[in-house]
Amino acid sequence: MTLSIRPATPADLPLIAQFIRDLADYEKLAHEVRFDEAKLGANLFGPRPYAEVLIGEIDGVAQGFALFFHNFSTFEGRPGIYLEDLFVRPEARGSGLGKALLAHLAKLCVERDCARLEWWVLDWNTPSIGFYQSLGAKLMDEWTVMRVDGDALTALAGS
Repeated sequence: MTLSIRPATPADLPLIAQFIRDLADYEKLAHEVRFDEAKLGANLFGPRPYAEVLIGEIDGVAQGFALFFHNFSTFEGRPGIYLEDLFVRPEARGSGLGKALLAHLAKLCVERDCARLEWWVLDWNTPSIGFYQSLGAKLMDEWTVMRVDGDALTALAGS
């Protein structure tokens, strides 16, 4: 078995869209998937890409992906990488592909002089939490995620 990680290309857009839908199904959030594939493609591969995608392959077959972008730590005075989505198809779990994707992201952090790699995980997803902790990740229990979207975002923008 050969694991490989490569940057996504515009030709991968349908695959990326399917991985996002598959992840949403796994997370019981399929009802929240609303993206337009053309707009997703423009945001990933257009003149100003907002995120990057890695495709994880096993024996040349795409089995997972990681979508990420840079954030910034004012305390560190350096960028970081925020992992928005990590997904490995169920039949490929246990192959080491998830770890390989995270290791590739860690390598990018080091190469890009980033202070940290961070992501969210659903609190019910104990298999993933255990996996991440086995790699040295720590829970940030003292932080609470905040979000403004939809009508609240529009209202705030107009205030």
